[in-house]
Amino acid sequence: MSAASWSSSRRFSAGHGAALWVGAAILAGVLAAQLPLAVALALLGGLAVGAVLLIEPALSVVLMLAVAPLKTLIATEAPLPLSLDVGQIAFVAVVLVWGLWRITARRGAPLPRSWVLLALGAIMAGFAPSAWGAASASAWLAEWSKWAAMAVLVLIVLDYGRAGRWAWIAFGVVWAAVLQAAIGLYQYYGGSGAAHLWIDDYRHFRAFGTFGQPNPFSAFMGLGLPLTLGLAWGHAGRAWQRVRRGGSPWWNDRGLHQEATLAALYALCAAALLAGLIASWGRGAWLGFGGAGAVMVFFAPRRRWQGAALVGAGALLALGLWLAGALPGAVQARIDSVFGDFVGLQDVRGAPINDVNYATVERLAHWQAAAEMASGHLWMGVGLGNYEVVYPDYALPRWPNALGHAHNDYLNILAEAGLVGLAGYLLGWVWIVWGTLRSLRHRDPLWRGLALGLLGTWTHLAVHSTVDKLTVNNLFLHLGVMLGLLAWVSNVSPYHVTDHDYAEHWH
Repeated sequence: MSAASWSSSRRFSAGHGAALWVGAAILAGVLAAQLPLAVALALLGGLAVGAVLLIEPALSVVLMLAVAPLKTLIATEAPLPLSLDVGQIAFVAVVLVWGLWRITARRGAPLPRSWVLLALGAIMAGFAPSAWGAASASAWLAEWSKWAAMAVLVLIVLDYGRAGRWAWIAFGVVWAAVLQAAIGLYQYYGGSGAAHLWIDDYRHFRAFGTFGQPNPFSAFMGLGLPLTLGLAWGHAGRAWQRVRRGGSPWWNDRGLHQEATLAALYALCAAALLAGLIASWGRGAWLGFGGAGAVMVFFAPRRRWQGAALVGAGALLALGLWLAGALPGAVQARIDSVFGDFVGLQDVRGAPINDVNYATVERLAHWQAAAEMASGHLWMGVGLGNYEVVYPDYALPRWPNALGHAHNDYLNILAEAGLVGLAGYLLGWVWIVWGTLRSLRHRDPLWRGLALGLLGTWTHLAVHSTVDKLTVNNLFLHLGVMLGLLAWVSNVSPYHVTDHDYAEHWH
């Protein structure tokens, strides 16, 4: 979007702002006189947020990212039940605000296009045939709609990116995760009180944020951390580029100061997310971040041999610390349990169960149920989103209650959508990863850092999905926004980005 088009949006807002504020003031007086104070304040707060979104519509995406993780908390603590969860409400608001902005400021302009939408289309097309034999059409539609919502978010973020607002949206992804990390660390140091989450010899609690349980919280930390590190790396690269370029003394270079400040800010955010990831005590998330970190270190230097050397050195160091028992005892035991719990168990129907292995055997039982679903419906599965619906027909003895999914996304997709759905899913993500790798050719350090962070996020998703499903608890909304950032960075010319172009992203 050109500066002139964005200026027309500003003129529209200014031209109609007076009437909006006068109307809001009159409505405020009526509400204050007629409604209870709490209700009046809630409505006035909503009006204030609406006014801000009319002025800066891209902030609706940031707001959605912040409130979407509150789904479980509101569902369990809200005094009145909601027909939609807070993430769905926020998503609808994002679409409505974007539609109003398109009508007023982008009238007649074509919608943006991106290959990312085609990749998501391949995934959705692969899932479509599973509707034929689905036991619950509503469950199929609910799950398929997640991917449709992700495609809509790609379109919206790409459109806002063309208007120069991608940086605020990227910061929104990071900030939403930092807020959850702060809550999780409070819980870790005693703010939880949930006896079943004791860890580290009863000295701490597993962090879970507002997700109600540690697994989705750990996934949220793991998905956001690589992107945060990539943005810190990109801004640091820009700062170093300005130092090497010379010109103004560093103490008078405002651009250098801005880049260094943003690099430090994102580095602090990354430290908070790493602390939250550790406090979650999630083995799958730890493995996912390990894979993401290795991939990011390998692709960070432009010379691949340097990346390979760094990864090799890091792997040797980690292996040496592990073999020497130099890691913190609780962390060492947690890592060792990965190999002890998931190696050597085949058919878990007769596996002994105790307090130590209960969670692991339960997960393996659900894997086995998913495998039996797939063997009976090999090509099109039992229906997308129908794992829990048909689980009673495949449940193993002693495990009658479904966990909602198979706790292995690949097995879950194979069971629900068959080989056709799994092939479409893998094709779509291979396409996305390939496009992200192509975006690493950017000469501008910031664009390259953004692509590098997204590559780390996709790596974490791929690894962590072997032991869990990560598109739950509204996390698909954050994935959709990050895919939109990929669509944006892949559409930016890798050779023609100037400091003036970037200045528009933050001012």
